[in-house]
Amino acid sequence: MASRMRFSSLTERISGEGSRAWEIHVRAIARRRRGDDIILLSIGDPDFATPPSIVDGCIESLKAGNTHYTAMAGEPALRGAIARFHASISGTTCTPDRVVVFHGAQNALFSAVICLLDRDEEIIVPEPMYVTYEAVIGASGARMVTVPCPAESGFHPDLDAFAAAITPRTRAVLLNTPNNPTGVVLTRNELSVISDLCHQHDLWLICDEVYATLVFEGQHVSPAALAGMAERSVIINSLSKSHAMTGWRLGWTVSPPELAAHLETLALCMHYGCPGFIQDAGAMALSREPVECAAIKAELRARRDLVCGRLSRVRGLRCSRPEAGMFVMVDVRDTGIPAFEFASDLLETEGVAVLPADAFGASARGHLRVGLTSHRASLADACDRIERYTGSI
Repeated sequence: MASRMRFSSLTERISGEGSRAWEIHVRAIARRRRGDDIILLSIGDPDFATPPSIVDGCIESLKAGNTHYTAMAGEPALRGAIARFHASISGTTCTPDRVVVFHGAQNALFSAVICLLDRDEEIIVPEPMYVTYEAVIGASGARMVTVPCPAESGFHPDLDAFAAAITPRTRAVLLNTPNNPTGVVLTRNELSVISDLCHQHDLWLICDEVYATLVFEGQHVSPAALAGMAERSVIINSLSKSHAMTGWRLGWTVSPPELAAHLETLALCMHYGCPGFIQDAGAMALSREPVECAAIKAELRARRDLVCGRLSRVRGLRCSRPEAGMFVMVDVRDTGIPAFEFASDLLETEGVAVLPADAFGASARGHLRVGLTSHRASLADACDRIERYTGSI
């Protein structure tokens, strides 16, 4: 009898609804590769090119031979540039010893969770939340406790429910502001209430801020800027969205120096440093922000206005106007069609790929996440196709 090979319990903890969220996106990619006319709005990878000055800086670094091992926490030039960047957007002081460089924000978040949480401890996460959070927390063995942010409240958190979710096993809070998928920017008051809870219950606060520079209305507030929070906060950020560098995989943490030392040790045994030529390009991007970055933000805002304006007029659909980021949440509950079925049929009949938002949490059920990831003519075409499909059901 053949033996049945076994896997660790980790493989079960990192699976779940979040890991299955990309099924429609994967189908869309396969159809596009076959030559089908597919408008791909299912992933946060816009059609913007990385600014040429960043590409040129990377090439120059490669030609100069910067292809060897690098410092585990990141090269001094990049850590310094990140510290200055963080200080500028948070309004706080920041030193390079608080910065650790990782292969993208996803890797940075994974590392922070692994260094802060033990098995069976709890971390509070408002939902809707980014789909990978479930697996990241599962990998640590900790338990995720979700707090709803209903569509009816504009996807903002119920702060009383937040306080009620804290137990003796609560170790940390994970926030994402501006939020993916909703585009909600948490207010200073909301963050103040949550930070007070962190002080009262001695909790860490992890904040994913990758969309911090893509705010259209309102103002991004980093929880690290609130009184006493810098010493209990871990800020996650990257160049992926702000500088159109999704494939470069360059992200970081900003945390108290003692935690940064542990994160550096984890980096040593996990990826052993990030490529020096990419770090050089990143340092240049943060030190001399290319003019293209402002154009990216302006274009995303114009795309948001186009999509919200078009789809809000379609019977059966309701749009939540995002304050930031590159996604629009579309409520399809009035059509009577579940979000996954709606998205699946939309791909099959009209060739438009969007993400059913159910995997982002119960508060997002019945919604689609529509990416502002294609040029305006393509988005207008996608809106026409969505309207045609909606009219047919």
